[in-house]
Amino acid sequence: MGIHHYFKSLSDMEKLYRCPGKFKYHEHTVAAHSFKVTKIAQFLGTVEEYHGKKVDWKSLYEKALNHDYPEIFTGDIKTPVKYASSELNRLFSEVEEEMAHKFVTQEFPAAFQDVYLERFKEGKDDTLEGNVLSVADKIDLLYESFGEIQKGNPEPIFLEIYQEALTTIMKFSNMNSVQFFLNEVLPDMLSEKFIPHSELNKITQNLIADGD
Repeated sequence: MGIHHYFKSLSDMEKLYRCPGKFKYHEHTVAAHSFKVTKIAQFLGTVEEYHGKKVDWKSLYEKALNHDYPEIFTGDIKTPVKYASSELNRLFSEVEEEMAHKFVTQEFPAAFQDVYLERFKEGKDDTLEGNVLSVADKIDLLYESFGEIQKGNPEPIFLEIYQEALTTIMKFSNMNSVQFFLNEVLPDMLSEKFIPHSELNKITQNLIADGD
């Protein structure tokens, strides 16, 4: 048990698949998602720093790397379900945090418990780093759903996930990094060939227009 149990659990994250129970052309694990979110957050933080913001890189990396670790206890919950209401999302977060707290107090040496209790807390707070994490998380979700739409996946949930992810990103449109994503990255995404091209373009343009 102990830290061995923690290290072993990291491999379990490779077996946790996102959006379970739905047909997908490409499976995404929680482990891969955590890596991608960290890389995206790094770029977004770089853009913010370029525009004069002070980025706490230690905090940002810790938030990004650890943000979905508590899913080791609960599994991945489909985005439309998790965000069906703010109360439901709060309850999911409370369960994950409580189980992570129990795990840390049982498995970690006392000297490191406070550090890891902090690391496994919800990272999407009101700090710049918390906002960057929120955006990075949704950008990766946007790409996951886009990849399925691009391949012609008939499951309607991926259009729902795409829409929810972009709607959340738009809530942070005052951030320089989000403006960069909307103006420089998203157009390149939408210029790729995919099905249904017109429907996704319409959804995207409507969401951006509503956010202006």
